[in-house]
Amino acid sequence: MRIALAFQGGGSHTAFTAGVVSRLVERGAFDGHEIVAVSGTSGGAINALLTFAALRDDRRDRIPADLEDFWEDNAASGLLQRLGNAVAVGAGVAQSLGLAPPLNPYLVPPAFDGREEFRRLLRRHVDFDALDVPDLDARHPRLVLGAVDVRSGAFRAFDSRRDRITPDTVLASAAIPTLFRAIHVDGGAYWDGLFSQNPPVAPLLDDDPDELWVVQINPTRRDDEPGTTLDIADRRNELAGNLSLYQELASIEKIDQLLAAGTLTAASGYRQVAVRVLELDRSIVSGLLGAASKVNRDVVFLRDLRRRGGEQADVFLTSLRFEEAWNGGDVERLRTLLAGARLVLEPPFGRATDDVAVVLATAVVRDVTRKELVGEEVVWRVAASGTPGVLSVTFDAGRLVSLHLGPVPEDER
Repeated sequence: MRIALAFQGGGSHTAFTAGVVSRLVERGAFDGHEIVAVSGTSGGAINALLTFAALRDDRRDRIPADLEDFWEDNAASGLLQRLGNAVAVGAGVAQSLGLAPPLNPYLVPPAFDGREEFRRLLRRHVDFDALDVPDLDARHPRLVLGAVDVRSGAFRAFDSRRDRITPDTVLASAAIPTLFRAIHVDGGAYWDGLFSQNPPVAPLLDDDPDELWVVQINPTRRDDEPGTTLDIADRRNELAGNLSLYQELASIEKIDQLLAAGTLTAASGYRQVAVRVLELDRSIVSGLLGAASKVNRDVVFLRDLRRRGGEQADVFLTSLRFEEAWNGGDVERLRTLLAGARLVLEPPFGRATDDVAVVLATAVVRDVTRKELVGEEVVWRVAASGTPGVLSVTFDAGRLVSLHLGPVPEDER
């Protein structure tokens, strides 16, 4: 199977992505498969770069250590670094509350604006000399980093197949306008890719992946209505960060649906791509600090994000094993997986007395034209006898603890 990876940006929260990818590699999720392309934006661009560099050297096993080393190095661990981090987070909270104006990085002398420190950090972990020549012959996986030209408004996807990948290429994707001046690359002046493609998805389809695995940093849903200044600023940040991603994923789903319906054929040049999204859920710390938590480099905070990423990867891998039994029609294995779980079937998909394992194995199929979402629960779109539905499953410590199969909610149709 050919897999493309896409890592959404979100500042320090993208340490979660490092935890996800490390665990997937350690658990052998990619064994027997080919990673054909990796994309990222902002903090996601850094994770994409480190993953790509290891894949380019044919050292997939190196990815967990490389990601760990970078995020430990990036953490505010010393006294002065912790003090600076506290000031940065506090300023971010004050700005979200409207108590302080946004920082103008152009008022900071270039020698102290953090850009050179960021370049040194990247060089300590990546051999950019090896990336100095574009991979015109496509000998290696593709790397795509998202940014936007602040003058022209044009989206830019730096692509290892045609562009030199340098520290400034990565910095261009991560240049948050309130922290960094625009980064000048190839005649353009670039800001953070959060304002363009977060992360780039469309370019990955050129490598004909069978599946696209996305690590999403900004939660899709929120249970309550934002009612405080901090919550409103945080939700605005989340929605803005998800806008381009969900537009691109919607385009993939539409093409998949046209292929499934026969409206598009293989001769059109399109192929079906199954989409799986692993989502970071909202934490207590993030809720208290709002969007300012995305600049938090506290070492404990970053380690906890990586831990949560590993746990979410475990949920994802467990869901794949469940899906394998379900798609394979393996009734006995499904019964074993479902044993002791809370099971709910809603009409027209079944009744409380039905054997859920039999219903799944014989009557329910995954709608591969719709994404799988791995969040607090794992959600698939399904169909039974042509009727669309939603299958929601909760896993805990490798066990399936609840399953709900029912109609598509009215607000999602």
